[in-house]
Amino acid sequence: MYPTIGDTLSLTAAKYPDRTALVYPRKDRRFTYRELDDRVNRLAAGLADLGVGAGDRVSTFLFNTSEFVVTLYATAKLGAVFNPLNFRLPAGEVEYILNDAGSSVLVYEDAVAEVVESARENLDTVEAFVQVDDAATDDHYFPDLIEGRSTTEPNADVAQTDDYIVMYTSGTTGRPKGVVHRHRDMIEHNMAVLVDQQLTPDDVGLSAAPLYHSAELHVFVLPRIHVGATTVIQHAFEPAATLSMLEEYDVSVLFGAPTMWSAMLQADVESYDLSALRLGSYGGASMAPATVREIHDRIGCELLQYYGMTELGPAVTALYPDDQLEKAGSAGIPILNHDVRVVALDEDGDAGAPSAEAPTGAVGEIIVRGPALMREYLNEPEKTDAALREGWYYTGDLGYADEDGYVWVKDRADDMIISGGENIYPREVEDTLVEHPDVVEVAVVGRPDEEWGERVVALVVADGASAEDLDSFLRDSDALADFKRPREYEFVDELPKTPSGKIKKFELREADDE
Repeated sequence: MYPTIGDTLSLTAAKYPDRTALVYPRKDRRFTYRELDDRVNRLAAGLADLGVGAGDRVSTFLFNTSEFVVTLYATAKLGAVFNPLNFRLPAGEVEYILNDAGSSVLVYEDAVAEVVESARENLDTVEAFVQVDDAATDDHYFPDLIEGRSTTEPNADVAQTDDYIVMYTSGTTGRPKGVVHRHRDMIEHNMAVLVDQQLTPDDVGLSAAPLYHSAELHVFVLPRIHVGATTVIQHAFEPAATLSMLEEYDVSVLFGAPTMWSAMLQADVESYDLSALRLGSYGGASMAPATVREIHDRIGCELLQYYGMTELGPAVTALYPDDQLEKAGSAGIPILNHDVRVVALDEDGDAGAPSAEAPTGAVGEIIVRGPALMREYLNEPEKTDAALREGWYYTGDLGYADEDGYVWVKDRADDMIISGGENIYPREVEDTLVEHPDVVEVAVVGRPDEEWGERVVALVVADGASAEDLDSFLRDSDALADFKRPREYEFVDELPKTPSGKIKKFELREADDE
């Protein structure tokens, strides 16, 4: 019998009642495991009074806060389904996600109150709005849902196979999709990453990356609570403040995107005592060897990279500390109980069956399987069937496996350009173009072409460069074959992005048709 997500907190509180579970300096809050569990049970009672029960969806529209964590565990203990929203979303995307998820409760904070007001009249299913900051709100006030209620565990029959979360992807290829995970998925995921990080109850982790994202939430926060470690919550990442918190709280584990690590390196890191930091983790992109060396030299921690996707929990592979320089740029090798293959592509660029493995070094579609595999895309049966085949998840990422079994990601399958029968990977072109000193940012896409099938188009944010300059730069470069050069350049002020900063290439591909 597996525990549920709610059970992990209850069990840890019984084992380590007086250990510090959660610290939230912004509101001067510190909870032991007993206090956190009591608070969660009280909120569960408050949510039940609002009508929340098994299968209902409870959404949060919050920055990193203690209320986020309390709401997650209260929802889990009720057998309801947690739905965290990206705090950067505009009203239109908030409306879409809440309506698609069928959320009945929305918990939000002052920082996003204007967005909530803009979206409110278009929400079909939300019956209760809960404000965490403003006691004078006309909506429900978060502390009022807790105050005076019982600390008794909810009387809910929650099974390991019940849905725990619906987490929406960032929508780089269209509308975001709701990824549904069950309780057991995340228990299995916790156990796998606990091994990677060698977590113990003595560890202290800082949550500076967004909690709404599966990386910070599922690879770091849930495993820490499962094992009885401490989590310190930073409302939002800010380099100097993050470094100060690392020192003040003797943080031993930190996760951040490579851009976050680079921002901290630009600060005066030597003026902070970071001796307690034993493990720095990153994901979302590889890290240059020079940056790895600088982190080792100036910060002094070991590094661990994760590659994955929301659909798998998210972690699938890891690049471990000893491989950071020798295999720099690689996504690593599968983590515990996970499997990865590269499947050969046909002449149309489509991946075959799981058994059709590509030869070593040959580019194909990366497919993965593991115990934390999603149950479905919510309300998207066709997309679910397309992504899940014979127990494998087809990632849409193109890459290859080297002779040592390490996975290397080349590009997204949806982004691959087939021009004149040749496969062209936009990331390779982008990585070359961005080396030009006047190029600030670039995205490369394929657009329909009567002669070649698709033509390579580069959309460039630049400081003074012309198309002739860039074409000449590529001609002089030994890094890019001639057939991969863009046949068209468009100079733009900015590139369309999701709230999490990913470029919406589908909009760039469609721009030619408008």
